[in-house]
Amino acid sequence: MYLLGLGYAPTTAGLLIAVGSGASALLTLAVGWIADRIGRKPILIAFGALSAAGCAVFALHPAFIWLVVASALGTVGQGGGVASGGAIGPYYPAEQPLIAELAGDERRTAAFANLSLVGACGGILGTALAGLPQLLMHLGWARLGAYQAVFWISTLAGIALALVVLPIREARPQRKQPLLQTRPLAPQTRGIIARFMVTNAANGLAVGYLGPIMVIWFHARYGVNSAQIAALYTVINLASILPYLGVTSVVRLFGGAVRMVVTLRVISCAILAAIPFSPTYIIAGAAYLVRMLINLMTLPVRQSYIMGIVPSEERSRAAALSNLPSRLGAMVGPPTAGLMIDSGLMYLPLEVASAFQFVNAILYWRFFRHIPPPEEIEEEV
Repeated sequence: MYLLGLGYAPTTAGLLIAVGSGASALLTLAVGWIADRIGRKPILIAFGALSAAGCAVFALHPAFIWLVVASALGTVGQGGGVASGGAIGPYYPAEQPLIAELAGDERRTAAFANLSLVGACGGILGTALAGLPQLLMHLGWARLGAYQAVFWISTLAGIALALVVLPIREARPQRKQPLLQTRPLAPQTRGIIARFMVTNAANGLAVGYLGPIMVIWFHARYGVNSAQIAALYTVINLASILPYLGVTSVVRLFGGAVRMVVTLRVISCAILAAIPFSPTYIIAGAAYLVRMLINLMTLPVRQSYIMGIVPSEERSRAAALSNLPSRLGAMVGPPTAGLMIDSGLMYLPLEVASAFQFVNAILYWRFFRHIPPPEEIEEEV
């Protein structure tokens, strides 16, 4: 909405998101390469600082090229969308292995669920603040100034992200090789990563048509403003707390992590495909809410699952490499979806996203149904 206010078309906004997504993919790969070597904590501090700097640049609204640079390095506009539970940015190859290592196998999924819960609580405040520009405009602020206020608040949040990591205690890894030289991944790990790369490529193509571009889609499809969209996203974030509270019980109910992820993903695909046919914004928003809640329940399970089946010393590289196709695939969606919206093809972006996520579900089942995480093996024994 800020980019539209600056005079850029949806296609141009989608292009900026796509370029940022490509840069984020490279940063993700770099994080995975060095986090196993130098530790995860320094990476998280660095990206908090970069996020703050990127938001500050957006608040100053310089030339478009600097917005692209800020989006690329500060990952501005690269969020996972509404109710992403904090699972955003290129720093997750550092964050997730650190959580998994501190939690252990028995508490790992619950720890990721709690992490997502806290992220959702932060998202409640964040999406509520997204309605601030509309309020400020009612109070007499200029449109651009109202949006810039949100970016300055986001700058402070980036600084807080860096500071909150400081008290974490992490055992620094023992380096027996130069920084840029790492021990080759185990053959079994390479096979697991290859499977995740294929499944995540399909998911990344889907995410590119959703994520931040959904704000523009709701605006173009139903003519709603930023405050109305912020209200919907705030409701979704409030409701997203519920799925995270019962994740471990749902996994047991479905008979395992893989079966649970695949079943819920298929259901969410069907709902997503139906949303464009909703006659009103309220109905579409309600359907999107249900779809998000179903999909969100799989988030900590998917995060925990890959951390569980990969050795601790290889987790950062596994997280980065397995998700690289997703980041690259997400580059395709925003400009393409923006072009579809510009062309009046309002139904198409969500239908394409639904199709790609259905392919992701099928591949996930095909590749991982016979690979249980350690805690499920222990339960069987």
